[in-house]
Amino acid sequence: MKDIVIRDAKVVNEGKIMKGTSILIRNGNIEKIFRKEVPENVLAKAEVIDASGKLLLPGAIDDQVHFREPGLTHKAEIATESRAAVAGGITSFMEMPNTVPQATTQELLEQKYARAAEVSMANYSFYMGATNDNLDEVLKTDPETVCGVKVFMGSSTGNMLVDNPETLAELFSKSKMLIATHCEDEPTIQANLAAAKEKYGEDIPISEHPKIRSAEACFLSTAKAVELAKKNGARLHVLHLSTAKEMALFDIKPLKDKKITAEACVHHLWFSDADYEKYGTRIKWNPAVKTANDREALLKALEEGRIDVIATDHAPHTEEEKNNKYLKAPSGGPLVQHALVAMLELHRRGKISIEKVVEKMCHAPAELFGVKKRGYIRKGYKADLVLVEPSRWTVSKDNLHYKCQWSPFEGESFYYQVTHTFVNGNLVYENPTADGKGKFNEEFRGERLTFDRK
Repeated sequence: MKDIVIRDAKVVNEGKIMKGTSILIRNGNIEKIFRKEVPENVLAKAEVIDASGKLLLPGAIDDQVHFREPGLTHKAEIATESRAAVAGGITSFMEMPNTVPQATTQELLEQKYARAAEVSMANYSFYMGATNDNLDEVLKTDPETVCGVKVFMGSSTGNMLVDNPETLAELFSKSKMLIATHCEDEPTIQANLAAAKEKYGEDIPISEHPKIRSAEACFLSTAKAVELAKKNGARLHVLHLSTAKEMALFDIKPLKDKKITAEACVHHLWFSDADYEKYGTRIKWNPAVKTANDREALLKALEEGRIDVIATDHAPHTEEEKNNKYLKAPSGGPLVQHALVAMLELHRRGKISIEKVVEKMCHAPAELFGVKKRGYIRKGYKADLVLVEPSRWTVSKDNLHYKCQWSPFEGESFYYQVTHTFVNGNLVYENPTADGKGKFNEEFRGERLTFDRK
């Protein structure tokens, strides 16, 4: 590989903004960071990318995606969605087990890794899936090569609900892996759904979604997961928090001192229940998008340190599937291409600092999961890097890279744009124009993430 110099960027890293900084990439790693002029002998041997006027960030690490392969490839594939991810500045992803078949055995899990090695443009890891009856398989999982164990403590796509109290107790007491949970209380949801059907029949309006998958359903399940983790000393990570009420369950203290951590997703930070009228089932997610007050509480919790990570829960469906009425429309939507620019837009609007965006999308996932040598701009780390420029552009079908070819952000104008994405020191995406389309290095493949959990 030829040396690359990213010259004269504004680096956002480890709580600081450093103007006029240059980075030397050699053999896939960050070889040197220059705070002053780059020596001429270094420039002479390198491909030089002028980054003046641009932000240089560590590549984002998305700890929750659904790329739908195997078995659901009419919605998405690892190849297409990893492509969209790098176009959005996400250089590593962790993918969920509710595919067809579900990744609930070591053999099925390894098949997903083998497929990613063939087609993924980003770095990758895959969760082992827990069920009510596969504890022996779960306990075989290697913590140094697998990101975590996923537990659905509320039913979701793929019907992987784990509701057996004995199974949950054993899992939380015996697993040495990070346990990531989807928390919604199923009895509460079913009671709310029955009441909605009684009132509306089969024609339930989408506005009822946050009442059916209510704040109480979220709180009950999250409280149960936190209690189980505390009782058993488990390493728990609660995914996609959506309510103000849940915030009291999480501590304000440094990430390194936590065994129980939390995540917020971009859609819960962007939308509110006031948006159902405009977007309909396009913003139907589980957990549901809730009130503006809930949204503000999540943003506050990010700033004060109750919530540790920002992710996407990227979960595409076809437009035909999403355009059904409430009861038939699946939950989930595509987000990896627009997550980083959406959070930078919230920064522009004064909702969150840019240093905090980088902390929660880059540094914290690396620390929380123990990802080796990624998530920071540091000498010796993998050169997973993203250049972003202040430039207004509009999301349209013409510049989408998702296989499903729709986005809840269609028609939205963003004021930051990803112009270059490097994965392991390779320039995999470049967007030299204002149309948002960009071009890809189609020959490049990412690496399997490894974890330091000794």
